[in-house]
Amino acid sequence: MKQISKQNLTIAVVLVLFSLSGAPAPAASIVTAIVTDPLTGVAIDGYDAVSYFTETEPLEGRPDFEFYWQDVPWYFASAANRDVFMRAPEVYAPRFGGHGAMSLARGFLSDGNPRIYLIHQQALYLFYSTGNRDAFLLAPAQALHDAEANWPALQAELTHQ
Repeated sequence: MKQISKQNLTIAVVLVLFSLSGAPAPAASIVTAIVTDPLTGVAIDGYDAVSYFTETEPLEGRPDFEFYWQDVPWYFASAANRDVFMRAPEVYAPRFGGHGAMSLARGFLSDGNPRIYLIHQQALYLFYSTGNRDAFLLAPAQALHDAEANWPALQAELTHQ
């Protein structure tokens, strides 16, 4: 019984302190133009964007090989991959900032999963699910056309949150 009372007292103190601090500041949006890990803020969950093009499976990057691009940290598996990315990030970064390509084609945003991807016409695309990737592959030209058409308005929503 004493433990419950202590917990209730702690909760009451926290609530009082919170109410005394005034109105809370609006929370920063975790939805950004570049898909990042919500805990670390690292692009595409810390995967090495260059490795999608050079390896059979993407490699996890390391904080030792970090590069900031578009105000977001990107990790790389090696200094060489970091340096390649630094020279041409738009070539290696996932299209649409890593947001799901098929979701965009359908008119809404979803974070792409860095483990569900496709290299199509020398560009990296991420998808929310394998089902979305499969749907994209049924008609990639139409999906890309629709995603490109929807991206500007959806991207503008991201910058206004």
